[in-house]
Amino acid sequence: MTFPAPYREFSSRVRPEWIDYNGHMNVAYYVAAFDEATDAFYEALGIGLSYKNASDCSTFTLEGHITYDQEVMEGDELKFTTYLLDCDAKRIHYIHEMYHAEKGYLAATNELIGIHIDMNERRSKAMPDDMQARLQAVLDLHKPLEKPHQVGRVIGIRRKG
Repeated sequence: MTFPAPYREFSSRVRPEWIDYNGHMNVAYYVAAFDEATDAFYEALGIGLSYKNASDCSTFTLEGHITYDQEVMEGDELKFTTYLLDCDAKRIHYIHEMYHAEKGYLAATNELIGIHIDMNERRSKAMPDDMQARLQAVLDLHKPLEKPHQVGRVIGIRRKG
């Protein structure tokens, strides 16, 4: 199977309406930017909008975790790297890294778990066998890659001692 490992096919730009009173991208718009990265990744995997329209099935987000590593400003170009971390018959686990395209620094990460949904019943449903096989093939390509250290991170205040 030919699929980018990791997936690096999506980029975006910080829009003026995404800027808050601190002069940098507002936390809510990180979710919006990562959601666009998810749409691109899902489309490449074959589970995006075209899949929904053809199958009446989609993928909903069950859980997400964002880290904010360094600020980005209006007009900054953003590049995204995405790793498929795991999948089963109904779920997909992945992480996005958001980079400042020009300066190269990591701006944020977003780790997510999605679930496959039958849109007519609005309930989870196993993906078709061919889709499960496709995801497994991508997982096999991504599994040997070094993953971001943010994977599986738990939120909390770290105390010394």
